Amino acid sequence: MALATRDFIRALPKAELHVHIEGTLEPELLFALATKHGIKLPYRSAAELRAAYSFADLQSFLDLYYTAANVLRDAADFHALASAYLRRAHADGIVHVEVFFDPQTHTARGIPMAAVMAGLTQALDEAQAQTGITHRLILCFLRHLSAEAAMQTLEQALPWRDQLTAVGLDSSEQGNPPAKFTAVFERARTLGLLSVAHAGEEGPPAYIEEALDLLQVRRIDHGVRCVEDPLLVARLARERVPLTVCPLSNIRLRVFERMSDHNLKFLLDQGLCVTVNSDDPAYFGGYLLDNYLAVATDLGLSHAQLAQLARNSFEAAFIEPAVKQRWYARIDELLRPDGSPPIPG
Repeated sequence: MALATRDFIRALPKAELHVHIEGTLEPELLFALATKHGIKLPYRSAAELRAAYSFADLQSFLDLYYTAANVLRDAADFHALASAYLRRAHADGIVHVEVFFDPQTHTARGIPMAAVMAGLTQALDEAQAQTGITHRLILCFLRHLSAEAAMQTLEQALPWRDQLTAVGLDSSEQGNPPAKFTAVFERARTLGLLSVAHAGEEGPPAYIEEALDLLQVRRIDHGVRCVEDPLLVARLARERVPLTVCPLSNIRLRVFERMSDHNLKFLLDQGLCVTVNSDDPAYFGGYLLDNYLAVATDLGLSHAQLAQLARNSFEAAFIEPAVKQRWYARIDELLRPDGSPPIPG
């Protein structure tokens, strides 16, 4: 018997490759941490705060995002934040996570890098021991700050080099092209770090090309504006450059007016390595399972297409080939009862 779509998605092993840990800060935890540290919030309740999550664009979201992060003060706070996300991830059927974090958001407030790293790594290690979820940690630079500040942050992180897999680039895209950070990404490569970058969400397709050619990234985060350049779409398909697409985020930030307008299915049909992710789920109304359900329903995706999205998530992940093959096999097993043929290897 074929599984219902929700059950099928939940059962699919999935990797989440685009989630900002600071963006998983739910209002209830935010209020608890504010109380712990004696911080007065401009909202009377978690419900009132959640009601304020109506964003006109990326910048209006970021303004609230950075304000909320002020309640994260010590290692225990970062541990609580990451642990809450990882419990939700396990419930959604996620088996591997590659988590973004923004140290500059915290060190600029006087929070030691050591506190951030201690809390996050402890939570990740505990989750792997308890649930089997594997992980990679990606240090992101805030692109609205200077390239010099990014370089300083990379150097500050060197004591934790072995706990980092890659560097990334996030925050305000407009006016902050990838080229601005060429030197710091080159430095990261000399340290053996992989790289990813946000591009083509609010910025133009040219930012995607800069990220690929100048920063030499392995994945493009978002990338949905690539469709404005057919030659770029063809390149992304030919080179199997993964796009970590965040559907509910795209709707809440008005990249698309409604989910039925989203280009994810088009990109999938064009043969791109498209993946589904939650971005900042506490703010955008949905974790990974919610994002899969939204595209399944509004874009009319079949079980085979949903399985391909899950398969793509492992293809794009920074994990060993043998591990990828194991998850591919599990996806194929789930797909066969649907009456569809196994996805080719």
